[in-house]
Amino acid sequence: MTTAIPAQTTLELVVPVHNEAVDLAASIRRLHDHLRRSMPFSWLITIADNASTDDTYRIARGLERELSGVRVTRLELKGRGRALKTIWATSQADVLAYTDVDLSTDLRALLPLIAPLISGHSDLAIGTRLAPGSRVSRGPKRELISRGYNLLLKGTLAASFSDAQCGFKAVRREVARRLLPLIEDDNWFFDTELLVLAQRSGLRIHEVPVDWIDDPDSRVDLLATALEDLRGIARLAGGLLTGRIPVRRVGTELLASRPAPASAGLLAQLIRFGAVGVLSTVAYFVIYLLLRDPLGAQPANLAALLITAIGNTATNRRMTFGVQGRRRLLTHHLGGLVAFGFGLLLTSGSLWLLHSAAPGADRRVEVVVLIFANAMGTVVRFLTLRRLMVGSDTMPNPGP
Repeated sequence: MTTAIPAQTTLELVVPVHNEAVDLAASIRRLHDHLRRSMPFSWLITIADNASTDDTYRIARGLERELSGVRVTRLELKGRGRALKTIWATSQADVLAYTDVDLSTDLRALLPLIAPLISGHSDLAIGTRLAPGSRVSRGPKRELISRGYNLLLKGTLAASFSDAQCGFKAVRREVARRLLPLIEDDNWFFDTELLVLAQRSGLRIHEVPVDWIDDPDSRVDLLATALEDLRGIARLAGGLLTGRIPVRRVGTELLASRPAPASAGLLAQLIRFGAVGVLSTVAYFVIYLLLRDPLGAQPANLAALLITAIGNTATNRRMTFGVQGRRRLLTHHLGGLVAFGFGLLLTSGSLWLLHSAAPGADRRVEVVVLIFANAMGTVVRFLTLRRLMVGSDTMPNPGP
C-alpha cells in the first residue's frame, strides 16, 4: 500500500533503502525537518524499500504514519536503479530527485540542485564532489576510485559531467519519462546511464558542488560494483555506436514538445543579434589588425572574417535564436558561411575599390570603408540565419 501523491507537488524526493533499519529513522526525520524548514516548494519524501529483509519496512511504515509528507513504497526486488525507475515512472511531481539514506551530501545543496529544473533552465541536475568549490571528506581509496571511474567515462563515453556516482540527483518529470525506458541497468550503473543518455540527447545537465562526508558504514561492494560498471560501459558504448539506443530521436522529441520561447520575436532577436554582432565586429578588427602586416590586407580580411563568421553563427544559434542540440547544425553553419561569402565579397570589393581609387589610403580609411561594408553584410547575415534557424529545435532564451 502506498500513500497518494498530493496534487501539484513540485518535488518528490526518493530515498532508496535496503536493510537500513539502523539509520533509517534518524535520516528521514533529519530530511523531513530540513524540507519543512527550508524548502519553499511543495514536496514529498518517498522511502523506496527494495527487498529489505530486516525491520526497514516496518520502521518506514511507522515514519509514514508519524510524519506528514512521507510515504513508503515496497519493492520485492533489489536495486537502487529499479527503485528509482519504478517511482519516477509514475510520479506526478514536477521535479524528481533522490538522495542516499546516509545523507552524506549536505542538504543545503538541495535547493540549488532543483531550482534550475523548476525554472526550466536545466533538464537534469547532479551533486558533484569533483568540482571546484566541493568539500569532500573521504579516504584516499574511495577518492582514487571515484576519480578514476569518472576519467574512464570521459575516455570511453566522452562524458562531459564531472561526477557520475554522487547519490544526489534530480530530473524534470518529462525528461525522466523519455529517458527511463532507455535505461537497462537496475542497480548502481543507473546513474551513469541516465547521465550519458541525457548528454547524448542534447539535454542540459546542471552541476552543484557539494559538501560530502563519506559514510564509514557503507556496505557497497567496491569490486563487484566496479565490474558491473565496466560491463555497463561496454554495453552502453555498443548501444550508442550501433544506434540501438535512439538518443537523437529522444532529444528531438523532448525539444519539440516544449513551447516556443516567449522571447522569440523579431525585436528580441535583433537586440541579441546586435549584441553578438558588436562582439564579432570587435573580434574581426582585432584579428584583422593583428594579421594585416604579416599577411597583407586581403588575406588578413579573409582570415578575420572566417574566424568570426564561425564563432558568430555558433553564438547566434544559441543566444539569438535559442537553438539547442546538434540538429541541423551543419545546415546552420553552411548558411552562415554563405552569408560569410557575401560579406567577403562586399569587404574585399570595397578594399579593392579603395586601393584602386586611392593607393595611398591609410589604415583609418580602410577601417571606415570596412565598417560600412560589414554593416551591409550584417543585415544579410541576420536575414539568412533567421530564415534557417527560426522553427528549429529551441530552448528558452535568456533575456536580452
